[in-house]
Amino acid sequence: MTAHIEIKNVTFQYPGAEQPVLNNVNLSMEKGDFIAILGGNGSGKSTLCKLLNGLIPHYYVGDFSGEVTVNGYNTYEHKVADLSKHVGYVYQDFENQIVSPRVLEDASFAPLHYGFADFHERGLKALKLVGLEEQQDAFIWQLSGGQKHLLALASVLSLNPDIIIMDEPVAQLDPHHAKDIYDILTELNQVHGKTIIVIEHHTEFVASYAKKVVLMEQGNIHFSLPVAEALNQVDTLHRHHIYPPQVTQAAREKGVEGRLPITLEEGYSLFSNAEPKEVTDIPFGEQKEAIVSFENVNFAYKTITREKRQVLHEIDCTIHEGDYIALVGNNGAGKSSFMRLMTGLVKASVGEVLVDGENTKDVPPEYLAEKVTYIHQNPDQMFIEDCVEKDVAFFMKSRKIKDYQSKVETLLEQFELTDLADRDSRLLSGGQQRRASLAIGVGMNPEIMLLDEPTANLDIATRKHITRILDGLKNQLKTVVIATHDMQLACEFANRIIVMHEGRMIHDGDRASVFQNYRLLEKAGLVPPQIFSLTKSLGWKEPAYTVNEFIERYQREEVDNGVYA
Repeated sequence: MTAHIEIKNVTFQYPGAEQPVLNNVNLSMEKGDFIAILGGNGSGKSTLCKLLNGLIPHYYVGDFSGEVTVNGYNTYEHKVADLSKHVGYVYQDFENQIVSPRVLEDASFAPLHYGFADFHERGLKALKLVGLEEQQDAFIWQLSGGQKHLLALASVLSLNPDIIIMDEPVAQLDPHHAKDIYDILTELNQVHGKTIIVIEHHTEFVASYAKKVVLMEQGNIHFSLPVAEALNQVDTLHRHHIYPPQVTQAAREKGVEGRLPITLEEGYSLFSNAEPKEVTDIPFGEQKEAIVSFENVNFAYKTITREKRQVLHEIDCTIHEGDYIALVGNNGAGKSSFMRLMTGLVKASVGEVLVDGENTKDVPPEYLAEKVTYIHQNPDQMFIEDCVEKDVAFFMKSRKIKDYQSKVETLLEQFELTDLADRDSRLLSGGQQRRASLAIGVGMNPEIMLLDEPTANLDIATRKHITRILDGLKNQLKTVVIATHDMQLACEFANRIIVMHEGRMIHDGDRASVFQNYRLLEKAGLVPPQIFSLTKSLGWKEPAYTVNEFIERYQREEVDNGVYA
């Protein structure tokens, strides 16, 4: 293969930064590669990729040195517009790339403005590649989050670039749409010969789809290795706050020598003789007081054409004190609307929503804010002041709560924000912003906390940290409801899982009742944790749902020195 991306001795420092974000980087990528770029938050992954389409140094200015060549073009000497014909980039905040009101218009936008006479045909072809051909006449607001992500991909495919970059391709997607994205990228790579570069935190997708892994550390390339070799560097990955696939973690914890499995199939070959310890049944605790009730609730809103779109249908649900609920389902299932009804920010069009016995239609949202806190999917929507400390104090100060400053200091310490107290919340990393938003929410002293995708856009180590924080909140709150696509989080955190599909509650139970119901999983677009699938394939009567459960119940005395079929 011919190397068609060369990064030579590149150093880049943003204006005002204390040190370079890229430091003497050298990297070569071959035509037809499928590369996953790993690294902790702030390691330089996105900055590295912005070199390839010329955004650095032409748009993001700073101190730049070195040379970047893409398809023979020196990026310093060519405009972003020229390089965009060779490099298609789908950003983490992909909705900002959508610029037209209708689907086909957006897919055709780039070739139209480049002056291609066949812009319409290019847009249609791109939509067909991503499976959106039937939605070509739809308005953008009619699409689900997953469909919008596919449209952003189509909009760059319409220029037929050789190289496709996707920053966090599955961060905001349900498991079904996440697999769709990677299947499409695989087809583009294997059938159409595209070079694929993904910035990714989910190593199980990396194991199944990528050919090579680049690990970044503080602006340097730590290694560039074939995928199996890279994901077997468990100690190195852990030092960089990256967790390998669950089957790899399980094999390492059991002391497997030699090459560790990285896929479900390899894990099955290794553990096929495993026998689990029996599970000791844990009796359900006594059901406590009901604090939220949905009584035959419908919810609808008016669209841009003044028509009503019904989002929720006939919701009947009671939430009790001590319920820690994972709200799951595919994009557009109605999860966020379900939670917002509890805040009073929106009202049921039919039926009643009661919070502590009070009808949300009869009380203002400001009153309910004393009992219900909603943590937005995008934490920066909760930041009002110019520093973390003031943001955490804002609610308490405005409500004239006595001795609020000491409570602020306690919260800053609880959420590990003391050293960040004077920083602008909007300029923090994703994980820091998430901790700040949680501190703001807890500072409101609610009974009920609602969290919309609390682990989206975070690396795995930060996700685990947030999970531990959420677990600690169980002692401070009567109930917590999280809307999530993260099935590992659902299994580790929740004692109750509600499955939604097309605006309806189609299941309400525990993790066993969800993940052992294959028709339910298929209908709702859910994919169980990898370790669950492994233990089911091994024939365990009571499967494990977390790596720790697997290790506790795994009985086999020896393993075959890491050799498997």
